[in-house]
Amino acid sequence: MIRRVAFTALLLATTASPVLAENSKPQPVPIVDTIPAARDTPFPGTISLDIDATDTTRGIFTTRETISGVSAGHMVLLFPKWLPGNHSPTGQLDKLAGLHIRAGGKEVAWTRDPVDVYAFHIDVPAGAKSLDIDLQFLSATAPDQGSVVMSPNMLRLQWNSMSLYPAGYFTRQIPVKAVVKYPTGFTASSGLPSKANGSTYAYQLTNYEVLVDSPVLAGRYYKQWPLSPRVNLDVYADNAAELVATPEQIDAHKRLVDQAVKLYGAQHYDTYEFLLSISDVMGGIGLEHHRSSEDGVKPGYFTKWKDGPGSRNLLPHEYNHSWDGKFRRGADLWTPDFRMPMRGSLLWVYEGQTQFWGYVLQARSGIVSKQDTLDGYAAIMAELDNRPARNWRDMVDTTNDPTISQRRPKGWTSYQRSEDYYNEGLLVWMEVDSILRQQSGGKKSIDDFGRAFFGLDDGDYGEVTYTFDDVVKTLNTIQPYDWAGLLTKRLTETGAPAPLKGFEANGYKLIYTEEPTLAFKNAEAARKNTNLTFSLGLTVDKDGKLTGVGWDSPAYKAGLTIGDSIVAIDGTAFSDSALKGAVTAAKTRKTPIVLLVKSNDQISPVSIDYHGGLRYPHLQKIGSGEGGLDRLLTPR
Repeated sequence: MIRRVAFTALLLATTASPVLAENSKPQPVPIVDTIPAARDTPFPGTISLDIDATDTTRGIFTTRETISGVSAGHMVLLFPKWLPGNHSPTGQLDKLAGLHIRAGGKEVAWTRDPVDVYAFHIDVPAGAKSLDIDLQFLSATAPDQGSVVMSPNMLRLQWNSMSLYPAGYFTRQIPVKAVVKYPTGFTASSGLPSKANGSTYAYQLTNYEVLVDSPVLAGRYYKQWPLSPRVNLDVYADNAAELVATPEQIDAHKRLVDQAVKLYGAQHYDTYEFLLSISDVMGGIGLEHHRSSEDGVKPGYFTKWKDGPGSRNLLPHEYNHSWDGKFRRGADLWTPDFRMPMRGSLLWVYEGQTQFWGYVLQARSGIVSKQDTLDGYAAIMAELDNRPARNWRDMVDTTNDPTISQRRPKGWTSYQRSEDYYNEGLLVWMEVDSILRQQSGGKKSIDDFGRAFFGLDDGDYGEVTYTFDDVVKTLNTIQPYDWAGLLTKRLTETGAPAPLKGFEANGYKLIYTEEPTLAFKNAEAARKNTNLTFSLGLTVDKDGKLTGVGWDSPAYKAGLTIGDSIVAIDGTAFSDSALKGAVTAAKTRKTPIVLLVKSNDQISPVSIDYHGGLRYPHLQKIGSGEGGLDRLLTPR
């Protein structure tokens, strides 16, 4: 009887739940890399570029390229993908158009690689000795398409955007010569020497690596100031008025060069060009090169000099990269071509120490005053000391950010982090300086590291790579200490306060007051916002739209988010003064600040229970007399 019941139950269960057919399970198609790896051997031919850059109305660059020295058979042509200085695969392949490849006047079919879309496969026909390539680079004509690089009065030419190169060779092994036709009335400047015949410039024979590292800035309104026998300031602007600089302003730039050379003792260029664009039309830029830098700022660089530091940290930063980043480069970041991925584990040296020296050199030269430099430090320290993301993400992981986000806007930077290896790297190197001073009894400082690590081989604009161990070894030759332990801790720690000890040991501490510094107000004016990050935990534009909300801040706890708009404050229509006034008034009362907020299509009151008043970061001197930071910022 028991067996019969069990059999019946089993039969019912089987009937109720029929066995399903097994799902299909495909296997992946193997990825076969058919693109030849770069070899350190000479390419047997030469790339010749003939570029027409005259279509400034539509922003179109037209290239006629010839590659000699080819032979029959399979060949791969590459569009530059991983770009130095960007630390990420940012080659603008989407703007390449009109690609035609010919041999002996006959069209050669190309096929895009199915895995690496920056690679083009061709079969060179028998008897062909060269390839003729036609292409256009359709540059952005509006900011929502990318950075604008061409206007009726100015253009920025980056060779990597308008040329292909043969796979299988280190780019330094590929000879290249270039000719560019610019609009009538334009002058062109580059770190690569050239000869002009009217509006057509013929550039010195070089290799493809150096060519890509030698962009051009050209325009109608231009002025050059020699800063030293080897360095020039080449300025292009939307109009002639922006080119008016005082002798004192130019003298500050001359001192920048002088102070950098005194710091390092060697120069890693034969000549160097600051390619500075001052424009409301062209996209801003700050990109380092060995013998030049691309520096793009908004109008007012000279004409609003007295309003505050503005963008004047840009040139000291990018110039310093000639030593740190271009000449000395992290071993895993250096690549033999523009296809091999870059790894940025040492960007806290490349960018972090450059950020450190950029601020030091701006003060030593007087491009930015000492006080404005101290105020800039205070803003950096406060930002990092109020960054909850440091609880879960360490600093060295942010060196992956150029690849992860490619500098796209983030909604919650305070909780996501961004490229914090810049500013947190600055804090770490300030700590290194303070320890060098302490351990050596004031005999050594980070200046000694700068000269020992970067001041090699005057005139050499190749690359010397380094590892973490090389950094530690150099520090130990200057002053023995557990540098490996300190740096490892700072790179990998989470849940700790921002590393502000270096500033404190060097004589300054971070405080907050109710009055913003001049540098802080200047930054607000440039960004056209009101920055209450350190009080309410928000930034808001002139129309009341929230452009930033700090994670876990009073604004965050009240439910506000980026994109919300403040319509009114405590019953008064929005204005920056009304908002600041409400924050001040709330100090002496227990009731919250009430905002009328538009979120999507809904308008509703939001209460922020904050009574701490306005808070702005400042540096306060510790004790009396000259401290380490004072000595660091003193001109040499």
